[in-house]
Formats: sequence, C-alpha cells, structure tokens
Amino acid sequence: MTIIKAHIDHLEDLVLLFDGYRQFYKQPTNKDGARQFLIERFKNKDAVIYMAYIEDKAVGFTQLYPLLSSVSMQPMYLLNDLFIDSNYREQGIGEALIIKAKQLCIKENNKGLAIQTAFDNPAQHLYQRLDFVKDPDMHFFWTTT
Repeated sequence: MTIIKAHIDHLEDLVLLFDGYRQFYKQPTNKDGARQFLIERFKNKDAVIYMAYIEDKAVGFTQLYPLLSSVSMQPMYLLNDLFIDSNYREQGIGEALIIKAKQLCIKENNKGLAIQTAFDNPAQHLYQRLDFVKDPDMHFFWTTT
C-alpha cells in the first residue's frame, strides 16, 4: 500500500472514491458534481487529500480541512472525509490514512485533528483505538434550508 498526497492528476481516481463516500452517506451518485467539487478543492487549495493505492488501484482517501482554534491560537485540521472501498476494508488502510493525517499535524505543529462523522459510523472504534477522544462539548448546527 502507498499513501500519497493527491493532486489534480489523481482526480479521476478520487472522483470514484468520493462518489462512493457520498453514497455511503445515502447521497445519490453524482460523479460530475463530485468532480467539480474536487476540482475546486485543488484550485482553491483549501483541503489536503491523501489517497491510498494498492498497486495501481485507488482504494481509499481522507480529506482534511484547515481550521483555527481561537482559544489555543493554533491551527488544526478537520478530518471530514475518510473512505475505503468496501472490497479493501479491514486491511489497515483507514488507519494508515489517519496516521498520515496525524503526521501532517505534527509536522505543521498543529493543535490536533478533529473528526466529524455520523453518530452510527462503525469507524468510531478505529478512531478511539487511535487515541481520539469523543468531544464532550455541545455542538450546534444552523442550515440555510
């Protein structure tokens, strides 16, 4: 397995994984929308995306968004997306991607790494095994619709 930092040349491999990720969260397939969304991330440089390859096949990815903590006055990342192709789960790929994200935080002297996920996502066991702690703070969200 190889973990790489994605760039625009990896777009088509990433589109397939990203579309699968969205379908995992009960969204309809939309490869054109996924492609445009990812092109914007590369163009705006507002995300860090790591991809896992086994031989020449893209099998997983994680997408990190930079955030700032006013209280600690430090940068951090939000690990908003983590997806492994269902044919390649239980092989340590998710763990390898998270470790790569942690290494980036250490390298950049960041506060840490936050994970946003569904309350029933089975990957929570992986996060806890990798020393993530559930945030006890109250969270609120406002939407325009």
